[in-house]
Amino acid sequence: MNLNFTSFLSCLFICLFASSQNKIDIYATFDIENKSINIEQTIEYFNTSNVTLDTIYLTDWSNSYSEKDTPLAERFAEEFKNTFHFAKDEDRGFTLINSIKQNNTNTSFSYLDKHPDILKVVLNSPLAPNKSYTLKLSYTVQIANDKFTRYGITEEGDYNLRYWYITPAVFNGEWKYFSNKNLDDAFVPKADISLEVNYPNNYTLISELDEEFTKEINENNTKSTLLKGKDRINSKLFLNKKDTYKTVETDFFTVESNIDEENLEPEEVAIVTDKVAGFITKNLGSYPHKKVLLTKIDYKKSPIYGLNLLPDFVRPFSDTFQYELKILKSTLHNYLENTLLINPREDQWLIDGIQTYYLMKYVEEFYPDMKILGKLANVWGVRAFHASDLKFNDQYNFLYMHMARSNLDQPLDMPKDSLLKFNKNIANKYKAGVGLKYLDEYMDLNSMNKMLTQYLIENKLETTTSEAFKDYLKTHTDKNINWFFDDYLGTSKKIDFKIKSVEKTDDSLTITIKNKKDHLMPVSLFTIKNDSVISKQWIEGFKGYKTITIANNDADKLALNYDTTIPEMNLRNNWKSLGGFLSNNKPLQFRLFKDIEDPNYSQVFFMPEFAYNFYDGFSPGLKLYNKTLLSKNFLYKLSPKYAIKSKQIVGSASVSYADRRENKRNYYTKYGIGGEYYNYAPNLSYTSYTPYVDFRFRDPDNLRDNRKSSLSFRYVNIDREVDPTGEFETDGEPKYSVFNARYGESDPNLKNFSAWNTDLQLAKNFGKISATAEFRKLTEGNRQYNLRLYAGSFIYNKTYQDTDFFSFALDRPTDYLFDYDYLGRSEEAGLLSQQLVVSEGGFKSQLEPAFANQWITTANTSTTIWRYIMAYGDLGLVKNHGKNPKFVYDAGIRLNLVEDYFELYLPVYSNLGWEIAQPNYDQSIRFIVTLSPQTLLKLFTRRWY
Repeated sequence: MNLNFTSFLSCLFICLFASSQNKIDIYATFDIENKSINIEQTIEYFNTSNVTLDTIYLTDWSNSYSEKDTPLAERFAEEFKNTFHFAKDEDRGFTLINSIKQNNTNTSFSYLDKHPDILKVVLNSPLAPNKSYTLKLSYTVQIANDKFTRYGITEEGDYNLRYWYITPAVFNGEWKYFSNKNLDDAFVPKADISLEVNYPNNYTLISELDEEFTKEINENNTKSTLLKGKDRINSKLFLNKKDTYKTVETDFFTVESNIDEENLEPEEVAIVTDKVAGFITKNLGSYPHKKVLLTKIDYKKSPIYGLNLLPDFVRPFSDTFQYELKILKSTLHNYLENTLLINPREDQWLIDGIQTYYLMKYVEEFYPDMKILGKLANVWGVRAFHASDLKFNDQYNFLYMHMARSNLDQPLDMPKDSLLKFNKNIANKYKAGVGLKYLDEYMDLNSMNKMLTQYLIENKLETTTSEAFKDYLKTHTDKNINWFFDDYLGTSKKIDFKIKSVEKTDDSLTITIKNKKDHLMPVSLFTIKNDSVISKQWIEGFKGYKTITIANNDADKLALNYDTTIPEMNLRNNWKSLGGFLSNNKPLQFRLFKDIEDPNYSQVFFMPEFAYNFYDGFSPGLKLYNKTLLSKNFLYKLSPKYAIKSKQIVGSASVSYADRRENKRNYYTKYGIGGEYYNYAPNLSYTSYTPYVDFRFRDPDNLRDNRKSSLSFRYVNIDREVDPTGEFETDGEPKYSVFNARYGESDPNLKNFSAWNTDLQLAKNFGKISATAEFRKLTEGNRQYNLRLYAGSFIYNKTYQDTDFFSFALDRPTDYLFDYDYLGRSEEAGLLSQQLVVSEGGFKSQLEPAFANQWITTANTSTTIWRYIMAYGDLGLVKNHGKNPKFVYDAGIRLNLVEDYFELYLPVYSNLGWEIAQPNYDQSIRFIVTLSPQTLLKLFTRRWY
C-alpha cells in the first residue's frame, strides 16, 4: 500500500515536471523563390516566477534587419561596417506577423520602439505563477543576406540560419530581453522543440536537433523533415544545395562538421575527433545531447587568432595540430553554450573563460613543448627572437596584455555589447581563461579543474549566473578568492609587483615587495639557484608595501611571478640577484626587427627603413628603436637614411614618454621631443626639432564611444638652408620658431561624423588663430553630405609685405611647420604640385588670391551623385592687407575612392570660368594620396578599437 502510494506520488511528480517544460512546435515551409519562410508556431511557456503576468515579451531577431536604424544597424555603423547600410532592400530581412492568438483569440502585440526585434504581447488572460500560456503564431520571415553576419541566405541560394524563429524572452523576476547586435548572444530559455520543415528535395537539411523522419512529398518535389530536441536553446538550421558536412561517431557523442579538415585522411579526422571528445567528456562531463554540430561559420566568427591564420605555405603548425585545435575550440564552445545556461549578454566571460582554460589545459596535456611560433621557432634567424622561446599558451596572456598596455582593456563582467570588438573577440576571452589559470595556481594546481568539472555537471542544463559560480567556488576552497571577483573580474585594474629591497643574513632573507597598483591580488615568490626553482610561495594580496622573511636556502636569485602565470604589466622589475649590485644590471641586446619584450635584457631593435620625397629621392636606412610588440611608456627612435638623389645623410630621431591613466577622462598624456633632417627643395635641406606635450581625453566608462578630444602644446623650431647661388629663392624666413597650441574634439562614425578644432600660433613676426569644423551625414537613402567650415585670422603679421610663406592658403598650404606628407612640398608645377591636402582654405581649384595675409573664411561642401562619385563646391572670402575681401568659389566632381586616403578632384567651374574646357585641364586635377602604412592601418583597426 505504501509502495503503491509512493509510486503514485513519484509518477505524479514526474508528470507535473514533464508538463512544466517549455515547448516550441514549429511548422516551417521554405519559399525558395521569395527567399522566405512561412511559419506556423505554438509556444507553451511556464511562468516559474511568483509574479502574475498580463504582458509577455518575445524575441524576434529576424526583424533586426528590417531598417537602417535598428540596434543591429547602429552596431554595424559604430564599427564602420557599411555593407548593411548600402545593401539593397531585398537583401535585408524582416518578419511579417499575420496573427498571434491565445486560446484561439487574437492578442494585441507590437514591436518596442527602441527594440524593433522584441515583441510585446498583451495576454487575453493573466498568467499566474506556476501556470503556462500557449500562443499560436502565424508569420513569414524574409531571410537576410549572409554578408552581414555570415548567417542568412548565400549568393548560391543556401540557407544558413540562426535565431530565425520567434522565441520567448526570459522572465526571472524581471524581463531579460535585448536586441540583436551581431554578438550571437540571444538569451533563450530551454525548451522541448519540435520542428517540421518542408523544403525542396534538391536541398539537404542539417540541424543539431534529432531527426525523427524525412519523407518525400512527390506531387510538388518537396521533402518534409521532423526534428526534435529536449532541453534545447539552439536550433541552428542549414539548408544547403550541396552537403559539405561529415559525420564522425565518437565513443562519447556524434560530431557533424563542415570545418576545413586541413587535408587530413578520414582515419586521422576520426582519431582527432575522438581524442577531443574524450578530453571534453573527461573534464566537462557527459554531453546531454546526441550530436554536436560544428560549422565553419561559427569558427570563422571566432577562430584561433594568431599564426594559425597565416596562409598554408607559411603556416608553422602541422595539419593535425591545426585541425585538432579548431575542433577543440568549436566543440568546447558548442558544449558550453548548450549546457551552461547563462545570460550571455551579462555573463559571457564565464563560458569564454572556461573555454580558454581548457584550450590551455589541452595543449599542456598533449603538446607541452609546442611553441607560439610552432616549427618556425627552430628556423635559423627566427630562433634568435625572444618570441621563439615562448610557449603556445603564452599567446593568451600576450593578446590580453596588448589591450592592457594600451589602457583599452575592460572589466570581464561588463555587458558584452559594451566591449570593444578586440576585447569581445579576443582580449576578454583570453583574460578570463588566464584568470582561471591564475586562480588555479593560487588555490593549488588542478583544484580549479576539479571544481569546474563538478560545477558543470551539477549545473548542466540549469540556469546559472556569475554569482552562483562565485558562491560555488567559495564553498569549495579555504582560500580567500574575493580578489578574483572584486578586482580581477570586476575592474580593469592592472597587475604590477616589484621587489623593492632584500636584506640578507646567514639564515634568512627579508624581502620588501611593492604592489604598484590599487588591488588585493596575490603574487607568487620564487627562490632560484642556477636557473632552477628551489621554492615557491604565494603572498596574499596587499596594498602598498609588504615585508616578509623567508629562509636563506642559498638561492642566487629571487623572482616574482617567475612562471608568468599572473598576467602582469611589467616583468622587468620582478627579480633581484643575491650576488651583488652589478649582477642586477640587465645586459644590452641588439635584435633585428621588432620582437616580444625579453625582461632579462635591455633590448635595442634595428631594421631597414625607407623614405621618399621628390628632393631626396629613394632613401634607404636603418631604424634603431626600443618599441616592442606591446606598448611601452618610454620610447626612442633613431632613423638615419642615405638619400640617393640628394646624396646626403637624412633622417629623424625622437624620444617620448606616455603617461597612461586608468579610468580617467585624461587617459593619455605624452611628453616628447622629435627632430628631422631632409631636403625641402632641390639641394636645400631643413632641420627641425620640436618639444611637445599631448593630452588626450575620452569617456572612461564607455570605450565604444568614438568621441575623443585632445589638447597639445609644441614649440616648432625650423632651420632651412638658403640657396647660396640664388637660383632658388627661399620663401620667407629661413630660420624661425613657432609656439603652437591646439584643442580639438572629434566623433567619427559611419553615419554621422563631426569634428572641430582650434589652432593658435605665436612667433616673433606673426601670430594667428584659426578654427575648423567638419560634419558628414550619411542618410537612409545612401546619400552623403559633407560640410567643412574654416576661419582664420592674424593677430599680428609683420611678414605680409615680404612673403606669403606664413599666410593662410586657399588651396595648398605652404606647410611651414612641416606637418603634412607632401611628396614634393616646394613644387609649383607638375604632378606633385597637384597633391591636395584639405587644410586651411580647402579649395581644389588654384585661384587668385592664393593666400590671405589678414583673414580668411571658407566653406567646403560635397554630396553624393552615385556611390563614390560626388559633386563638390567651395565658397570663401579672402582678405589681404590693403585690399577688399575677394569672393572665391569653385565646383567639380569628387571621386571618393577611399575617404581621406585616396581621392580625386576634377574641377568643373570656378572664378576662372569653365575649367573643364580650358587648355591643360589635366594639370588642374587634384589628388589626395596616403602612403603612410601606419595611417592606412587605421582603416582596419578602427573597427577593432
